[in-house]
Amino acid sequence: MNARTLGVDSHAHVFGPTYPYDPNRLYEPKPTQAGTARQFAAVLDAHGLTHGLLVQAQPYGRDNRCMLDAMREGKGRFRGIALLDPAISDRDLAALSDAGVVGLRINLMTYKLHELTEPGADRLFARLRELKWFLQVHYEKDELVEAAPLLRKTGLTVMLDHFGRPELERGLDQPGFRTTLEFGRHDGAVIKLSGPFRSSVEGLPYRDVDPFIAAAINAFTLDRCVWGSDWPYVHIDERIDYGPGFACLDRWLPDPADRRKVLWETPSRLFGFK
Repeated sequence: MNARTLGVDSHAHVFGPTYPYDPNRLYEPKPTQAGTARQFAAVLDAHGLTHGLLVQAQPYGRDNRCMLDAMREGKGRFRGIALLDPAISDRDLAALSDAGVVGLRINLMTYKLHELTEPGADRLFARLRELKWFLQVHYEKDELVEAAPLLRKTGLTVMLDHFGRPELERGLDQPGFRTTLEFGRHDGAVIKLSGPFRSSVEGLPYRDVDPFIAAAINAFTLDRCVWGSDWPYVHIDERIDYGPGFACLDRWLPDPADRRKVLWETPSRLFGFK
């Protein structure tokens, strides 16, 4: 077992057997994929990490109870990114913030621009600006291009999932990835160096993603890069293990000081870990 040092896994999901899935869920994790908060904590311990940023799992829809209970049980070990109904009350929104939720996630892959334009969205974004929340965006290919003006209009700090999930064979200059890098150079956005297995064509050890990761680090700088595992690897058919994805950091950031920045200094500052 690794000695624990200060470090954050900035992208993971949790599931629990007593929480009902949303009737309109897009997928349901296989029993072997639905990891609990307790299991995730054990995985972090085994890899020497101390904290985690939990992302609300889509099968639960906008019912954040599983994630919130995990955060409560973690006693400060976890922060959260929620899914929200724009009509949420100010009281309930404040309660989420007090519990350690630091952002809202939207999914361009599934809902296109709907979550940015649905009734009540502008008012919700205004309230999130007051709370200084992040707007975390899940997308792939060129989906960010059309959404970019609407994301900037929210006035929120944007956080981009999985380094934009580019199509590697289209190269660094494809419109979607070019727009991703523009958010780093000009908009003060945050990017997650996470989920290489979701973009890699070659597979382990995911070396074909390296030029894209290097471009992201250059555009966003280490002050706005965080790492995440995407544990427990749902909605995917191949076997994925924690170790190989974590080991990518040694290749991407050979300087231990740079790895510490991405694993601890930057996420602790952004998400409020202590």
